Amino acid sequence: MRINWNYLKMMVLLLAIAGLYAFSNGRHEKKMINGMKIQFLGDQNLYISEGMVNKLLIQNYGPLINVPKEKLVLNTMEKVIEANEMVKSAQVYLTIDGELTSKIVQRKPIGRIEGITKFYLDDEGKRMPFSMTHSARVPIITGKVTGKSLEDVYEILKYINTDEFLRKNVIGIHVVDENKYQLKFRMENFIVDLGGIENLAEKFNNFRAFYIKANKDKTLDEFKTVSLEFSNQVVCTKI
Repeated sequence: MRINWNYLKMMVLLLAIAGLYAFSNGRHEKKMINGMKIQFLGDQNLYISEGMVNKLLIQNYGPLINVPKEKLVLNTMEKVIEANEMVKSAQVYLTIDGELTSKIVQRKPIGRIEGITKFYLDDEGKRMPFSMTHSARVPIITGKVTGKSLEDVYEILKYINTDEFLRKNVIGIHVVDENKYQLKFRMENFIVDLGGIENLAEKFNNFRAFYIKANKDKTLDEFKTVSLEFSNQVVCTKI
């Protein structure tokens, strides 16, 4: 009887690989958590602290150090972190050396509503509560804030954040009524009557041309209001 040595070698090799895989997998499943790390991605203004995230995990899972990896459901832990109103998304994983790492993207406020109820408006147009750890420096929204006007304010803020000059200088938006909005600038005393949100690019281009000329002429202090409500023109009221 002839022995097929090549076949026998292949079988031995496969058994060895399977044994190594089973051994490695068994060690991996028994791996214990020996540390925790919280990493915030993007904006480093912390609206939720590392301690708050650790406390959130401990409240839901108890002490995590020296807990076997097999007892954790990482995607469930992600959902627990994402349930916090300051968090946009979270990724939780275990490193090779047994460190439980949470990578967190926070929500980003772009406006601060000051009214009967106070809250931030985030970069997705959603309401975001104030943080106990950090106060965002964003335009303040006042006046008749309703569902419709809040949607319009979000569109105005989105446009402002695409323009470096506006982003640095607009410090407030006042809602006079639906489709009637006013802007407050950091260094100027005049109010900008924006009107509604139609043709924002055209309105702000007209304003920029006016501002450059008035600044060159040193006449900015002479104006009380600057209206962008009318098509393709800037109408000013002097003090």
